[in-house]
Amino acid sequence: MKRILLPTDFSDTARNAINYALALFAEESCTFYVLHTYTPPFYRIDYALGGPAFSAVPDAEVNRSLDGLEKTITEMKGISGNPDHRFEVISAFNILSHEINDISESKKIDLVVMGTKGATGAREIFIGSNTVYVLRKAIAPVLVIPSNTVFAPINKILFPTDYQSEYRASEFQKILGIAARFNASITVLHVKETQDLAKEQLKHREHLSYLLRKYEHEFVELQEDLMPYAVLSYLENESFGLLAMMNKKHNLLERILDRQNVDQLGYHIKIPFLVVRDTASVHKAETTSA
Repeated sequence: MKRILLPTDFSDTARNAINYALALFAEESCTFYVLHTYTPPFYRIDYALGGPAFSAVPDAEVNRSLDGLEKTITEMKGISGNPDHRFEVISAFNILSHEINDISESKKIDLVVMGTKGATGAREIFIGSNTVYVLRKAIAPVLVIPSNTVFAPINKILFPTDYQSEYRASEFQKILGIAARFNASITVLHVKETQDLAKEQLKHREHLSYLLRKYEHEFVELQEDLMPYAVLSYLENESFGLLAMMNKKHNLLERILDRQNVDQLGYHIKIPFLVVRDTASVHKAETTSA
């Protein structure tokens, strides 16, 4: 049974992401953990001693959180229709990214699905700051759903890479699993900014080719100077159902999420965006005999 974590602030954007998750896993056995985090308007000594459960003073935020979660669960049950879907609520006095990681460890979460508003105000932004922080810190895979995105089968996946990492098979499988479910093709995109690939990069490319051997895929090389812009522009000009990336500190994802790069590009996300943690720098990369 899959374990799916759904953070919500009870907005339309969050509700849309929840609906997307229900559609994505419509035919599977799942436990959906619906999470709302909050902080009180002022920091009270009773919170410091033990959180809202130890507070003698009623807290409007606690009640709002629990009421909102119960309403959300009721709506989800009305939409689901799958008897193998289970629902649990979590109301937490905590920072969102910290709570997501705590739950990911304790509940062994398979995937976090959360919404983002995308473009706001006069300037285009890539995704909201809270979502960016979660993407950078999350230990579980995170699937970001832009506002107003309606679920549809994923036919093509774009996977940008700089070939700086030899991906672990167990982690890359999070992306391959979605490709397998929808029989989707994968486009591996590399932007050649300066020189030819180094020996180590060529080795990593070969390893990636091995991981993809059972899936329809292609390798695309672009000759561009400004890598983050090239990746996002390619995504904007081609038809993809999912943008997928591996996340390791100081890698390609960090450059794309950089606020200055995003603001200058004037781009906002329009398709679901999957980010999977890359620990290849900590653990020696695996190969698989599957």
